[in-house]
Amino acid sequence: MFRTIGMVLFVGFLAASCQNNLNRLHKPANGLTLAFYNVENLYDTIDDTKINDEEFLPTGKGQWNTQKFNQKLDNIAKVIASMDTNDFPDMIGLAEIENVEVLQLLAANKYIDKAAYELIHYPDHDDRGIEVAFMYRPEFFKPLASKPLDFVIDSMPNANPRHILYIKGIVATKDTLHLLINHWTSRYGGKDETVKARNAAGAFIRKVADSLLQSNAYANIIIAGDLNDNPNDESLTIHMNALPVSTTIEPAQLYNLALNPFLSGSGTLYYKSWDFFDQVIISSNLANPVKGNLKSGEIQIIKRDWMLYKTKEGIGKPNRTYSGGKYFGGYSDHLPVMVRFSFID
Repeated sequence: MFRTIGMVLFVGFLAASCQNNLNRLHKPANGLTLAFYNVENLYDTIDDTKINDEEFLPTGKGQWNTQKFNQKLDNIAKVIASMDTNDFPDMIGLAEIENVEVLQLLAANKYIDKAAYELIHYPDHDDRGIEVAFMYRPEFFKPLASKPLDFVIDSMPNANPRHILYIKGIVATKDTLHLLINHWTSRYGGKDETVKARNAAGAFIRKVADSLLQSNAYANIIIAGDLNDNPNDESLTIHMNALPVSTTIEPAQLYNLALNPFLSGSGTLYYKSWDFFDQVIISSNLANPVKGNLKSGEIQIIKRDWMLYKTKEGIGKPNRTYSGGKYFGGYSDHLPVMVRFSFID
């Protein structure tokens, strides 16, 4: 099942815009960068009666207010500005954005406003009101179409998973990208109790990828998001069939850039140990280009000392805005990831 609200108007605008500006696309000097960041509860201070945002209101238990909200915007923007030491990231997938107004304020923040990010966002149906979004630099990437993809879980008829944001776009080399931005069902309530939802998401993504690859075996597909599973969990290895990157790349497959680093002990959030929930998965042609001009690099975890706090055991964990009901004014419980795609022409 696909949700297409706002699709006709949005795609019509993009088509006209791309027709006029396609020749203005540039190749980034240091390769094309794509990042993903779960910013953890980026809420405004206004009560939205359609969602459960009471915790993030001035009257809520966290006493969320304008000062704290502005601090959160500054913190997230500082992280984005630090992701690439050469320049701002060219494309960023985001999770846990409350609405488009919050997204607009983030893009306009003083630490990243020079990037002149443009935005793609669709309202979702999450009870908490946390949504995925996409920001891009129009001189390096031009969207051609986008839509939110909804899917159903046959074994969980009452489930209402967040949509997956699909974006089709083009870069200066005329290579087409198919982007899928995700935030899968969390493990809240137990991993085993929620695994069916993530397995269904993995299977759905596989169907979308197979459809694209059937039309073009060399399609450039990038799947990014907070999947709330590790790269070796069954949602990724069985239902999505995302393979580890190796010296042998098979055609028309999906490869998980996070799998080998996770098995080596890396991660993007810490509970009892490091988990690697924030992942980037690519199609074969980006791992070993046969047609086109883009080649994927390795996944990078953006992990600066100032984004962390150290436990008594000396472990540097992501510094959160709230933890244990206390306000710490940090960043997020997740670390962002980034991939650099080189131009090989």
